[in-house]
Amino acid sequence: MKRLAVYCGSATPADPVYIEAARAVGRGLAERGIGVVYGGGRLGLMGAVADSCLEAGGEVIGVIPTALVNAEVAHRGLTELHVVDTMHERKARFTELADGFVNLPGGTGTMDELWEALSWAQLGYHADPIGLLNIAGYYDKLIDFWQHMGTVGFLRPQHQGLLLIDDTLDGLLDRMTAFIPTIPIINMKREDL
Repeated sequence: MKRLAVYCGSATPADPVYIEAARAVGRGLAERGIGVVYGGGRLGLMGAVADSCLEAGGEVIGVIPTALVNAEVAHRGLTELHVVDTMHERKARFTELADGFVNLPGGTGTMDELWEALSWAQLGYHADPIGLLNIAGYYDKLIDFWQHMGTVGFLRPQHQGLLLIDDTLDGLLDRMTAFIPTIPIINMKREDL
């Protein structure tokens, strides 16, 4: 894996465990020689991942819509900053630039990015690993829901393995490196994303 799209919140939660973990992720990816592709923000977990990766000598590529640049939340010290028109373009660019997806804690935007990456994998639009880093049990209920979707029959057994889950970055990256896609990729062009 050369680059990973890192999805996470732009907020700074009261509990410092989330910011500390985000910093550890940025640093850990840089130490492994894995570049970060992320939402291009300077705030919250986003900023913590970017800053720590850069401080450790890593590559950080931001992808941000014009509206958010204009709201002055763009990180100006990145390796590259791609400015796009829409959120849809942003997510498509993540898929173009990254070899996989790692989800840290976040809110609705992070959930949107996670579900789209999973949907696109399930449909065969990409075969990249999708990891969920369950920091401080943040995703426990989501993991239960993921399993519940399978139990009820809304998630096919062959799709349950698309979401790779671990409590540690090293464990998650090991799972992602070992990931073997089982869903056939459909014949499409990048602009179809």
